[in-house]
Amino acid sequence: MIGEVVSTRVPKMVTVAVERIKRHRLYKKAIAKTKRFAAHNESLVLNVGDRVEITDTKPISKTKHFRVVKKL
Repeated sequence: MIGEVVSTRVPKMVTVAVERIKRHRLYKKAIAKTKRFAAHNESLVLNVGDRVEITDTKPISKTKHFRVVKKL
């Protein structure tokens, strides 16, 4: 998934907001849904606003189930 970094407060972790666009079944209107994921970031230097690619992995902690693959 590709998203935008919205928080870098916790060491070795970033919060990534992923936006998905879906069409309404009846009215065909495009609806944007945003979901935030906690992602493990070991070595990349990231700032708020950077676009990153994340992938799922085994659970690292209670809330971290994703890791940062690369910075786009």
